[in-house]
Amino acid sequence: MSFKVPRGTQDILPGKVELWQYVEEKARDLCRRYNYKEIRTPMFEQTELFMRGVGDTTDIVQKEMYTFEDRGGRSLTLRPEGTASVVRSYVENKLFGNPIQPTKLYYIGPMFRYERPQSGRMRQFVQFGVEALGSADPTIDAEVIALVMELYRELGLDNLKLVINSLGDTESRNAHREALVNHFKPRIDEFCSDCQSRLAKNPLRILDCKVDRDHELMSNAPAILDYLNEESIVYFEKVKTLLDDMNITFVVDPNLVRGLDYYNNTAFEIMIDGDGFGSITTLCGGGRYNGLVQEIGGPETPGIGFGLSIERLLMALEVQNISLPLKETLDCYVISMGDEAKLAATNLTFKLRQAGLSCDQDYLDKKMKAQMKAADRFEATFVAIIGENELEKNTVVVKEMATGEQEEIPVLELTNYLQKKLN
Repeated sequence: MSFKVPRGTQDILPGKVELWQYVEEKARDLCRRYNYKEIRTPMFEQTELFMRGVGDTTDIVQKEMYTFEDRGGRSLTLRPEGTASVVRSYVENKLFGNPIQPTKLYYIGPMFRYERPQSGRMRQFVQFGVEALGSADPTIDAEVIALVMELYRELGLDNLKLVINSLGDTESRNAHREALVNHFKPRIDEFCSDCQSRLAKNPLRILDCKVDRDHELMSNAPAILDYLNEESIVYFEKVKTLLDDMNITFVVDPNLVRGLDYYNNTAFEIMIDGDGFGSITTLCGGGRYNGLVQEIGGPETPGIGFGLSIERLLMALEVQNISLPLKETLDCYVISMGDEAKLAATNLTFKLRQAGLSCDQDYLDKKMKAQMKAADRFEATFVAIIGENELEKNTVVVKEMATGEQEEIPVLELTNYLQKKLN
């Protein structure tokens, strides 16, 4: 019987995993500069958390979650996104009581959604996201957007389009909700069953429907921007002014609603323009969720965040032919000739690794020529050669692969020699 990787998942092999490590390290460094701290939450949670946190009218909850019962009969779900878990942890661990506020967190980890696998979209995918909890200041909205735009910029991506919208506060959303119901209700039987159920539960989600997006009522549906109260208008204008001040270009799209129920006020998406990326061009999405903490049992707490797929980010880099500056070379490859020399080479390799150098040796008893070829395949900067003569003199022959220059030095001096040469 042969086994294959499950549909919608992938093996990330050496040669590719270095790209992931580079991007993840870039994200971690950026969060360090913005003073966001890492949080790690379980890969599965109580199902009710996502039903309440993500929203039971969303496609994620209705169609895409991996849900199962454990041996105690409890319903658990593999996390489909990161925000609900972070907020649950924020409430459970009473992070709102910390003297330093807002609480600024980030996460990088696997998420799970049962959807049709396609280019850049997997059933298991890795999401990077940030959450800022405890501030209702539009400054932090702009900061969150600036952070993710800076990540893309530092990785070399261009042809990006930042789209923003305001979903308004509770008063504005209620007014817009009433207008949407009045707009769609007379002809709701022409829409899909999902939209028909959304009319009563969350009519804003109708605007995000993929099935009925070409229906004529979609094009002239009431826009949220027409129902913003004065407070929401002022808030949105401040966010736009802050983005302008940071020279972050954006487009306002009144039809941007996002796919999760917990958003209000600022919502945004980052899309990639250009050929070769397929029909789904969104790289990142996020927004403000001022009622989510209360929904999960915490105190009234404003929040904002975003999430992005590492898979789609790497796909964008590939489409734009961007090569990341990866260091894939080996500092030193130790070559030995003879059994006694191999014992010495093993000890020497260990010492070099202890000193912080990347180092390897032969484990297949290859001839001298084959070991040199192996060093070349590893793109080793230096080789250190030990044979009978070197053992007798307690020396090693060091060869710089790029120039071919070599010299014989005492074994005890090898570490310092290589460190000076490599720095």
